[in-house]
Amino acid sequence: MKNWAIKILPGLLILSGLVVTQSKTDCASIVSALEQRMESQRRLLADWAGLIRYGSENTELPKPKPGEDRVVFLGDEITENWGRGAAKFFPGKPYFNRGIKGQTTPQMLVRFRQDVIKLNPKVVVILAGTNDIASFYEPITQGMFAENITSIVELAKANNIRVVLASLTPINDHHAKQSSLRPFGKIIGMNGWLKDYAAQSGSVYLDYYLAMAEGRNLKKELSDDGLLPNDAGYAVMAPLAEAAIAQALGKR
Repeated sequence: MKNWAIKILPGLLILSGLVVTQSKTDCASIVSALEQRMESQRRLLADWAGLIRYGSENTELPKPKPGEDRVVFLGDEITENWGRGAAKFFPGKPYFNRGIKGQTTPQMLVRFRQDVIKLNPKVVVILAGTNDIASFYEPITQGMFAENITSIVELAKANNIRVVLASLTPINDHHAKQSSLRPFGKIIGMNGWLKDYAAQSGSVYLDYYLAMAEGRNLKKELSDDGLLPNDAGYAVMAPLAEAAIAQALGKR
């Protein structure tokens, strides 16, 4: 035991020296990051489905005007981030963003009635699955993903809401190893299911993947991290979404 203690003592001394010499600024940034993470976890425990995120905003939203083609975009951070920076979220259109960072399809299913049905849209555009593949909160298989999407679509159709099912967007490993959490093959497989189910359910399939991929990789210029679209990425996505909405409304 004495020899073991002697062996680890130098390592402890070095570690303590590193801690002591750590700048106050570094310590403050570490503490701030930990506090933000703890707050995020606290919110998740208190409101797993994210019902608080748009709850009050939904209650203040008036009913659609006669002839209004209201659209709700349901999704995760790819949807939520749309409108930040130069990529404006369809200015002047009665389109409502209901994306929440980090969300998976079971969470979207829980909040679908509050964040979509109660807004009385004609169309819902659903972009989901990238966090399911990454198993953000729990393992989600393609079968589970399919069941959640099926339930969401059935709820929409029962409430006379037309559905646009968007493909998962591609990724690349240029900036970071994105494929370690989101394997290329799984993205392609889930998109294949989405395309088939859209045809089967009478939904419109919105193929972001085809327009944004080069081979199986997200085009480098469309993202700053290999996962989330940047302004150039949203510039590619916007007209595709508009065309899919027009198709769902029977206008093309």
